Amino acid sequence: MGLYRIYTNGETKTQIDELDLASSPELTTEIGTQHIFFREWAPGHFIDWHPAPRRQYIISISGTIDVGLEDGTIKSFGPGDARLVEDTTGKGHTTLVRGNEPAITAVIPLN
Repeated sequence: MGLYRIYTNGETKTQIDELDLASSPELTTEIGTQHIFFREWAPGHFIDWHPAPRRQYIISISGTIDVGLEDGTIKSFGPGDARLVEDTTGKGHTTLVRGNEPAITAVIPLN
C-alpha cells in the first residue's frame, strides 16, 4: 500500500514519485472535492498514451493496474494504493489492467 504522485515534469514527461505523509504535510489537510465515482475495468483493459483528463485521486480497491511511462518504466498499483494524478499535459501514460482480476478504483476529481 502506497501513496504516489503522477505528474508532468519540467521536460513534459510523466513522472511517478512515491509520497509519504511525513514529508508531504499538505496531504493531511482538506482538499476541495465534490464528487466520487467508482470504475471497474476488465482484465486486459488497455488505454494507450493519454494525459489525465483532470487532477484527481485514484484509489485502487482491487486488481492490478500497470502505468507505463515514456522511458519504459512500468509501475504496478494494487489494492490500497492511492495516486494523485496530475499529468494533464504532455504525452501522458499508458494504463493496463494486469492479471485475471478486474480492477476496481475510486476516482475523486479535484477542484
